[in-house]
Amino acid sequence: MTNQEIIAKLPYSKPFLFVDEILQINENGVEGTYYFDEHLDFYKGHFKDNPVTPGVILTEVMAQIGLVCLGIFLLDYSFNSTTSIALTLSEIEFLKPVFPKEKVIVISEKVYFRFGKLKCKVIMKNENGENVCTGTIAGIMVSKSEIT
Repeated sequence: MTNQEIIAKLPYSKPFLFVDEILQINENGVEGTYYFDEHLDFYKGHFKDNPVTPGVILTEVMAQIGLVCLGIFLLDYSFNSTTSIALTLSEIEFLKPVFPKEKVIVISEKVYFRFGKLKCKVIMKNENGENVCTGTIAGIMVSKSEIT
């Protein structure tokens, strides 16, 4: 499966798609990027006159690149429209702010993947290579028929 096929399988669309590109991916981890366009809607109200990216959005970027993209890769072609994804754990430490017009790089390392649960150590860096946030994210991927 190509990197573009993985992005196409993500269960998100704009304005809630936070993956621009996958730089590399293998069975042990993933690295990808996202650019924070200054016109994103949440900047209008998150600190008037001095917009900062909300932590929940940074967490979502880390989860989409570092967990969901890797999960799709690991499941390969068994991931489809009948697969559901749920976040089960996020422990994130925020170290630096991310402002509009910044590009971030997310680097994720698989801790384990078993019984449909994926757990990863994830780091987000800015373009200067500085850690923006770090943490652990986990999620479960199951067939929608198993949860209904």
